[in-house]
Amino acid sequence: MSDAEPRRIVLFRHAKADWPQVTDHERPLAERGRMDAAVAGRRLTETGLSFDLALCSTAVRTRETWKLAVHEFPHRPKTVYEERIYEASPGELIAVLNETPDDAQNILLVGHNPGIQGLADVLAGSAEGDARDRMSRRGFPAAAFAVLSFSGPWKALEPGAATLLDYWAPSD
Repeated sequence: MSDAEPRRIVLFRHAKADWPQVTDHERPLAERGRMDAAVAGRRLTETGLSFDLALCSTAVRTRETWKLAVHEFPHRPKTVYEERIYEASPGELIAVLNETPDDAQNILLVGHNPGIQGLADVLAGSAEGDARDRMSRRGFPAAAFAVLSFSGPWKALEPGAATLLDYWAPSD
C-alpha cells in the first residue's frame, strides 16, 4: 500500500450502556445497546469497508459493542484492546492512532464520548455532502459512527488532516 492511497478511520462510539452499581469501566450494555450495536455492525458492513485493525477501549461496554458489531462483518479484523482509549481526549486518541502500523489501511476505533465526537470534529478539516451537518445536529449518540479519510502515514495524522465522508446514528 502506498501512502498516497486514502486511509479510512471509523470512529465508533459504544452503544447504550446500563447503569448498575459497578465502576464506570465495568458498565455493561443495556438491552437497547445490544440491539443498536448489531444494527451498527450491519450498517458498517454496508459501507463496503474492510478493516485491517480495530482499536477498542478496554471498558466492558466498548468490548460488548465491538463483539456484537463485528459479528455482522464478513471478515473479522485484528483487534487490539487499548487501555488508553478509555476516557481519552482527542489529542490522546490521535497519539494512539499515530502509532498504527502503516500496513493497516482501514481502522476502526471503538471508544467513548466526549473523546470520539471531539476527535471527529478535530480531524475533519473538510466534509462531503451533509455529513458534518448531520453530525452537528445529532451530536454523537450511543452506537453512532463517523467515517473519515486521509492520505499519508498514520504518524502524520493531525487535526484537520481528514475528510468526514459519512456519519450514522441508530435513529438515522
